[in-house]
Amino acid sequence: MHEPVSLTELRWPRQARPTGPGTIRATPWVLVAAVLVAGILSACAAKAPPALPTTLAYPDLLYPNVPAALTQFTPQVVAAVERGWRQLQSNNLTEAEREFAGALRRAPAFYPAETAVGDVWLARRDFSRALAAFDRVLARAPMYGPALVGRGQALLTLNRETDALQMFEAALSGDPSLTDLRSRVEVLRFRTVQQVIETARAAAKAGRPDEARVAYQRALAVSPESGFLYRELGIVERRQGDAAAAIEHFRRAFALDPSDVAALVQLAELLEERRDFAGAEASYRKANEIEPSAELTARLADVAAKGRDARLPVEFGAIGGAARITRGDLAALIGVRLEDLVRTTLGREEVMTDVAGHWAAPWIPSVTRAGFIDAFENHTFQPRAELRRVDLARAVSRVAARMAATRPALRARLAQRPVVADVGPGHLNYPDVAAAVALGVMPLLDGNRFQVTRPVSGAEAIETIDRLRALANAPL
Repeated sequence: MHEPVSLTELRWPRQARPTGPGTIRATPWVLVAAVLVAGILSACAAKAPPALPTTLAYPDLLYPNVPAALTQFTPQVVAAVERGWRQLQSNNLTEAEREFAGALRRAPAFYPAETAVGDVWLARRDFSRALAAFDRVLARAPMYGPALVGRGQALLTLNRETDALQMFEAALSGDPSLTDLRSRVEVLRFRTVQQVIETARAAAKAGRPDEARVAYQRALAVSPESGFLYRELGIVERRQGDAAAAIEHFRRAFALDPSDVAALVQLAELLEERRDFAGAEASYRKANEIEPSAELTARLADVAAKGRDARLPVEFGAIGGAARITRGDLAALIGVRLEDLVRTTLGREEVMTDVAGHWAAPWIPSVTRAGFIDAFENHTFQPRAELRRVDLARAVSRVAARMAATRPALRARLAQRPVVADVGPGHLNYPDVAAAVALGVMPLLDGNRFQVTRPVSGAEAIETIDRLRALANAPL
């Protein structure tokens, strides 16, 4: 079996190795054969390859080794490539090309020789021919390391760093022992990612989201474990209106970096926009656990309230758009928005005959028991009766009185007696109107008038109850 010539030393051919004394008896025909061999070696001495130089001319190229699948080729073909490689690394490109071309003439399918030809073109900086040679090899052997490295080197010289990196990574995956190549890959990966990130950020800042998106995807192809890249890509996708992709990438960002609060907040905002209040609440809660803040606490409370509202009857959700609301609507608003206050205010149980079957039935009994809205003497609540501003002011006054029991500052405000053009101090409803106005919960209307009989819209009722809730949640 042929023994390949090493890259670091030349070996004697087996048949020409000197023998020790007495190992073979010298017969006449042996002497003749020895003379013939000596003559052949002397004739071939001109073709003997030089030793590898101390400093390689092209150290970044990979020697075109002979894979096991090509062992059927003759030793002369392999030896020609080995000689050519020594010439190449000595920068004798003409001699190297002659040796490689000779090997290909003997064996056109011997792709290590074709790879070596590509290396020669690369050394001559004829990159189009070099790439063509490497492509021919890779079409036949897609994972042949020397061709992958050669092609990568050509692409790198052409400043196509991302494409070059793909070639080097493919070569490394095929042969993990290429430690020198591994360090080059790491450096190139870092440099490539930095350049692509700068391109992506510049495109996003300049209002070119499509370009930014492509650049971030390229960066992720090089560095798929960088969580912040997924977050920044998600922000671009969110601006483009691709909420589904953005949500996926924000989640991926947090999975890779569990301290990425920015990704969590972006995710929570998107989920809130899509009315996934439970998901938004969970994301805000995680973010607030990692980096507590007053803003996140407020957002968490707000989205939790929206989540509760979303589980309420459709009639509750329709209150905000109603031009006129009813007593039942107000009872539901108070029962939901001021739930804690209603639950902790004890009162007398009321018997009402017209509440069963009404959509607000779950809240009417508790609100009347707390004394915030009265039932009528005939044991009816009349949940469908239209609500007037004076009715809303009465409920506000009673809720405020309950809150003032533990808030001295609130008691002081309730003691104020504002001037109301159409409701004087002697008016039966003045105390309730004065309380609502003094607290800033219900503003006066045109001409400093309250307009007690004016119908209440859903938007006005919600604003009023939300102002009461803000007072209830204010620090003592």
